[in-house]
Amino acid sequence: MDALSAALSSVRMTGAIFADLICTAPWGFAVPAIGTLERIVHQLAPGTERVIGYHLVTTGEASVRFAGSAEIALTAGDIVILRHGEAHEIKNGAPSQLLDSSPALARWLAGDVTAMEVRGGGEETRFVCGYFGCERHAARLFLAGLPSIMKVNVRDGAADPWLESAIRHLLGEARSRSPGGAALLSRMAEALFIETLRRYMQQLPPEQRGWLAGARDPVVGNVLALLHRAPSHPWTMAELAEKSGASRSLLAERFAQFLGEPPLTYLARWRLQLAARLLQTTQKPIVQVALEVGYESEAAFNRAFKREFALPPAKYRRTRGADGAATSTAGESVAHP
Repeated sequence: MDALSAALSSVRMTGAIFADLICTAPWGFAVPAIGTLERIVHQLAPGTERVIGYHLVTTGEASVRFAGSAEIALTAGDIVILRHGEAHEIKNGAPSQLLDSSPALARWLAGDVTAMEVRGGGEETRFVCGYFGCERHAARLFLAGLPSIMKVNVRDGAADPWLESAIRHLLGEARSRSPGGAALLSRMAEALFIETLRRYMQQLPPEQRGWLAGARDPVVGNVLALLHRAPSHPWTMAELAEKSGASRSLLAERFAQFLGEPPLTYLARWRLQLAARLLQTTQKPIVQVALEVGYESEAAFNRAFKREFALPPAKYRRTRGADGAATSTAGESVAHP
């Protein structure tokens, strides 16, 4: 199993496709920061700690920009992922005013996926917008070292446009309110996120640093896969080096180059993130949680957990809630870790 697959299999993700928008130029929307809608998002997907917005253009052209930044041109097949969910504009042409999308977003988040139309009389653009939700540490894995805006064309290469076709089909199904439509759209949004990560990873420049770049590296990627596949195993540098086919010094150098820390430090943090999820989502005794993530004693686990989260495990469980409801701890923002 490759590193990305191993990591994805061990994190909790959610996703949603809000609606299909049909616009003819000139048109434009002012999209609020996704943090302003956190409460609604968390009601739809309990346990979501990080919300990442996106737009997928299926027909025509558009542009997107943050306040004070240059516009990024979008064409059919482009998906743009807004890593921090900041407020932004998306438009085509020079509309006399930008429509406030807040009311429509609230309606879509409430489950109404009726297609929205804005008619300016010119070139037609169709796009789908939504969000990806994940645990805070999952975003740190996949999005570490990446720009605030990521653009990928899902039509590039030899892949068939199955993803776009499926999304358009399922939007029609959701509008008809057929049973299971919302769940299918959620799974399709997750598939869209994974496909975007895969394509973006393939096009990263050789000098890129961060988790995705590391996962692509033969040595670091192999070790990441091992750590995510068996986090509770008592790994040593010697064993990791042997299994990755590299010397311990080369492994340490390459891991630090891509991820900024040694493999065993990365493993320790990953174990604690897994423990945090178990504390949020189960009622297992703390000693059992400690053993499941690779700690030999509850005392050692308690000390390490408090260093990472600024709370002992028992208090963390009470604060976060058994259902994994997202609340801020140690001064950390839910939407912007």
